[in-house]
Amino acid sequence: MNTIPIIENRIWNPECECMERRELEALQAKRLQEAVVRASRNPFYQEAFGRLKITPAQIHRLEDLQRLPLTTKEDLRDSYPLGFMGVPRNEIARYQGTSGTTGKPTWVAYTENDVENWSNLCARFLVSGGLKKEHTVQLSFGFGLFTGGFGLHFGIQKVGAAIIPISSGNSERQLTCMLDLSPEILICTPSYALKLMETIQAGDVDRSQLRLEHAYFGGEPWTESMRARIEEGLQIKCWNNYGLAEVQGPGISGECAYRNGMHIQEDHFIFEVIDPETLEPLPDGERGEIVVTPLCREGFPVIRYRTRDIGYIFNDGACPCGRTTRRMSRILGRTDDMLIIRGVNVFPSQIETALMRIDAVAPHYMIEVSRPEAMDTVTVHIEIKPELFSDSMREMHAIKKEIVATIMQITGLRMEVNLVSPKTLARFEGKAKRVIDHRNLVD
Repeated sequence: MNTIPIIENRIWNPECECMERRELEALQAKRLQEAVVRASRNPFYQEAFGRLKITPAQIHRLEDLQRLPLTTKEDLRDSYPLGFMGVPRNEIARYQGTSGTTGKPTWVAYTENDVENWSNLCARFLVSGGLKKEHTVQLSFGFGLFTGGFGLHFGIQKVGAAIIPISSGNSERQLTCMLDLSPEILICTPSYALKLMETIQAGDVDRSQLRLEHAYFGGEPWTESMRARIEEGLQIKCWNNYGLAEVQGPGISGECAYRNGMHIQEDHFIFEVIDPETLEPLPDGERGEIVVTPLCREGFPVIRYRTRDIGYIFNDGACPCGRTTRRMSRILGRTDDMLIIRGVNVFPSQIETALMRIDAVAPHYMIEVSRPEAMDTVTVHIEIKPELFSDSMREMHAIKKEIVATIMQITGLRMEVNLVSPKTLARFEGKAKRVIDHRNLVD
C-alpha cells in the first residue's frame, strides 16, 4: 500500500465518506429497503418479486440482497423507453441516455434529488483527486445524452471551480484553450489524452506554456501501464474513477490521494461481484462481474444491475486517507469485450499491459481477430515510437520478438505482431475501439 499521498489529502464530505463501518452498513440496510419499495412500483420488479415470492417488507438486512433478482441491459431495453421510471413524469428533472446496439438509446431519468446527489458524488472524487475551487477545468467529455459531460460539469460546479465546457474533439481548439485559458485540470478519455500528448510531443505546443497539473480519465478501461505512459508524456498526475449511466453516471467511485483503488460511495451504492457464468457471489478480492444497486435513486430505480464490467472489491483495512469505504480495482475488461481465443479467455487490457512494458512501443495499437480455417488467429498491429522506428530489419525483428514473448507471458497465447509506422493507426476522440473481430461467432 502506498503510504505517501500523491497530493494533499482532502475529503469533500467526511461525515459520509468516513462513517464508522457499522453505522454505514445500518444506513445501507435502511436505504436498501427504501430502494426496493421504489422499485416494486415497476412492472418488471412486480413480476420478478412475484415469481420469487418476495415482498419489499421481507428485505430489511444487507444479506437479503441475494434474494433479489438481477437486472440486465436487455431488461432495460425490453422496457423501452421509460418502463423503469420510478416517479410520475412531472417529477422528472432530467433525461440522459446511453448509446444502444439497436440504434435507440437506453433512457435514464433523474429527479431534482437525483441530480443533487449526482453533483455531490462527483464532487467527492474530484476533490479527492486534487480539484480545488481556485482551479480551472478543461472538460473534454462530450455533452449530450452521454452522462460523463454533464455529470462532471455538475460536480465541478459544486466544488466551485471554473469550467471550460469545450466538449470532445477538435484537438487544435483544445490545445488553444489550454494555452490561452491555462486550465490546471483536464477531463477526457485516456485515448483522447494520448492524442493530445502526441500533438504536444510533436512540438506543435510547448509543454512549458501549459499549466496542466491533473487529469481525470473515464469512459473506457485503461491500464496502470497506460497511466504511467500518459503521466510521463503529459507531465501530469492522472486519476481514475468509475460510473455508468444505468445506475447514475460518473461519481460511483474514485481514487483518493493515495491511489490505492477507487473508493466506492457505499452510502449510495451496494457493490457485489459475481461469477458471470454461475451468477454466484464471489468474496472480496476475487475477480468477477460487478453488480451495482443504487440506494437513493428516485427517477430510475434499478436493483442488482449487472454492469458487464470485470473487476474486484477489496478492503485491506482503513485507507490512510481516512475513508472507511471498500475499494474497487480498476476495470479489467468487460464480459462482452472478452475474447475467447482457442479456448483461452483474453481481455484487451492484458494485451495493453504487455505492450506498455516495452519501451519501443507507442501507446497506439489495434487487435485483429480472425478464423481463416478452424483455428483462431490474433494479429496485434502496433506503432513504434518515431525515434525508434528503423529501416533495419534486425532492429525491428528484435522488437517484434520481445513483443511476442511478452504477450505470451501475460496471456498464455502466441499472437502475430505487425509493426507499423508512426501515426498509422486510428486516433480516438471518444471511446477507443481497439478490437476488430472478423469471426462469425453467431450460428
